Amino acid sequence: MRDPRPHVGEPLALDLLNTRWMSPDGPRDLLENVDGLQIWLEANGLDRRCVADEKMRLALLRAREAVLRVVADDDAAELNEVLDHGRVRRTLGPTGPRDEVEVSRAEWLPGWLAAEDLLRLVAEAPGRIKQCAHESCVLWFLDTSKNGARRWHSMATCGNRAKAARHYASRRD
Repeated sequence: MRDPRPHVGEPLALDLLNTRWMSPDGPRDLLENVDGLQIWLEANGLDRRCVADEKMRLALLRAREAVLRVVADDDAAELNEVLDHGRVRRTLGPTGPRDEVEVSRAEWLPGWLAAEDLLRLVAEAPGRIKQCAHESCVLWFLDTSKNGARRWHSMATCGNRAKAARHYASRRD
């Protein structure tokens, strides 16, 4: 099954947030079932490391809410609870240093990886984590524009709608 989401390709933490979106028919949630979880795992290259099941889906929903609380409300308590389910173990192997992710239970791996990715984003570009400025859009993106002034997840969709609405309003007045 193909990924039905309108915006993909963001860093893992933001891609997890973008499993919820608005469609012409109303709100959609890719993680409403295990099939959607499988689509998300495949889209993020985690399908070989993770077996989609209900336990993993529920753990990932908790991680998604924790990531949302950080980016929307600056509340880290739930994210820290997700991070408590795993760690990075540093080892020295025959080819050099390696980082190995260890989680308390297998179902926590994708959610833990998304939480860890959010830590990286907050450290590297905290002001560049943005929600689309269109009033009916709930999608998130990492602003990679040169000046950091990007406002929409996609200029072709939400940006164009906003500009068309402004133009229509100015012509009407």
